[in-house]
Amino acid sequence: MSAVAPVASGFSVLIPARLASTRLPNKPLADIAGMPMVVRVAMRARLSGAQRCVVAADDERILQACSKHGIDAVLTRHDHASGSDRLAEACDRLGLTDDTVVVNVQGDEPLIEPLLITAVADLLRSRPDCVMSTAAHEIDQLKDFLNPNVVKVVLDRTQTALYFSRAPIAWWRDGMAEGAPASLPAPAPLRHIGLYAYRAGFLRRFPRLEPSPLELTESLEQLRVLWHGERIAVHISAQAPGPGVDTAEDLARVRAVFGPV
Repeated sequence: MSAVAPVASGFSVLIPARLASTRLPNKPLADIAGMPMVVRVAMRARLSGAQRCVVAADDERILQACSKHGIDAVLTRHDHASGSDRLAEACDRLGLTDDTVVVNVQGDEPLIEPLLITAVADLLRSRPDCVMSTAAHEIDQLKDFLNPNVVKVVLDRTQTALYFSRAPIAWWRDGMAEGAPASLPAPAPLRHIGLYAYRAGFLRRFPRLEPSPLELTESLEQLRVLWHGERIAVHISAQAPGPGVDTAEDLARVRAVFGPV
């Protein structure tokens, strides 16, 4: 079992949950060992030491499922373009002050590591020069380095993000000279983990920022932050996070981890 993180002040977890899903309909309510997936996520997030853990839902059925299991939830509009837009509305509905640190935990991560949530929140509190924090881990498989579905990040010497990309970055000039390399470059490239902490004030401001050309090219929302000259601190995790759930196959793998009811 995962360790329980120490309680940290000024730290809330918000979990965006959208009922509509192209690849896995009603995904937040998918049963995992007798509980809806979004409830499993919230229970893991509670172990992070957050003072508050709230599901930001787009459907009354998600609220009912959360209430049944003692999970706080708030109803938001159904037409938000992204999870960060949904959380911006949730910040207003919950009356969070602008300096409150908010961690965005995706509603399809029932194996999220609580200590990783805490680490990302702690990092943002320690970096007043940054509006956001996130996480990454070292890539140890060449196929992941070359896979456009695996997002990479490069950092400066203060572990602040320089760029996120689906391309293999930093580009290994010598290793790639003859085509696909036979091994990974050194130091190891970094895989981005889609876990974010924001101050609530920036989270409210983010949806009003103009989308950037880089964001649209790469389909990576975090590039909007860098394009507007803001900074993102990055926590380096010693290990990869547990698998998320995007497809029915992913759900079957996660159910196997939890075992029978």
